[in-house]
Amino acid sequence: MDEVRRGRRKAARARRPSAAVTLESVAERAGVAPATVSRALNHPHKVAAETLARVNAAIAQTGYLPNLLAGGLASSRSRLFAAIVPSIANLVYAETIQSFTRRVREKGYQVLLGESGYDLRTEEDVVTAVLGRRPDAIFLIGINHALDCRRKLLAAKIPIVETWDITPTPLDVVVGYDHDKVGQAVAEYLTGRGHAAFACVAASDARALKRQAAFAAEVERRGGGAVLLETTLPGSSLEWGRQRMASLVERGFVRGAVFCSSDMLGLGVMIEAQARGLRVPEDVAVVGFGDLDFAAHTHPAMTTVKIDRTLMGATAADALLARVVDQPWPDAVVDLGFSVVVRASA
Repeated sequence: MDEVRRGRRKAARARRPSAAVTLESVAERAGVAPATVSRALNHPHKVAAETLARVNAAIAQTGYLPNLLAGGLASSRSRLFAAIVPSIANLVYAETIQSFTRRVREKGYQVLLGESGYDLRTEEDVVTAVLGRRPDAIFLIGINHALDCRRKLLAAKIPIVETWDITPTPLDVVVGYDHDKVGQAVAEYLTGRGHAAFACVAASDARALKRQAAFAAEVERRGGGAVLLETTLPGSSLEWGRQRMASLVERGFVRGAVFCSSDMLGLGVMIEAQARGLRVPEDVAVVGFGDLDFAAHTHPAMTTVKIDRTLMGATAADALLARVVDQPWPDAVVDLGFSVVVRASA
């Protein structure tokens, strides 16, 4: 039994990681000075080809990863961009992040992804943690940030791009669209269709609530009367859409038009309406937001607001890639606009 225990302890010790590979051990293996390894990492064009090959071979053999935060490499870039999003589960952001990541990787950068959960305090915590990793630039969704978070972002002195919104006073660069104009455009379209009543189902995040408020105000301005408002938790789900439509029916809403803050909520509204014997769009017209892939394939096909999510990610990446190497970027405010895509649901 003692032999078995000793064997297990020996095996456990063997599995424990040994001390991290250092720059000095790479230099020893390559037969060069540590300064040469540092030069090969930071300024490879200044190192002779044969020496560079030996250093790279030693790095590959040892699995060495340079500590870009170390004092000796403080002047080098981290080659890291940070991206902070409200939710990795919300499909509407996925295409933007994918486009952004693809673009920066083409230029040799990697993306560190953080999730704020639609909460300003959590966003500040994530920003604090991310900035400690010394990213070369940072990508944010939204323009609303806690005061201390704004101070930390500005104090970092790195390029910043805010997306999915618009403001004349961005932290650095903003790439997005006007949520007030979205709400107004949908209101203009639906009031022009002669509906008897109007409702809006929105998630309780700042951007969705801004669209809801603008929609309600414009409907009333155009003589459509008071808009019935329903809100969900931040985010989006089919279940929440069904629940909010059920609530509208209980409030007497069985004929009119509903604007939803996401296509997923819109799909839930359509399903619940149909489950209750209401026809879409004859009884209840539905407009979503985002033009996700499924929107054109619902029954009936969903009218929605299209945002070019791919272009937003690529433009945000281009702005940061230019700013990080001190190249000029022409516009601090980039308004990509939107379009109302009319389909059968409204």
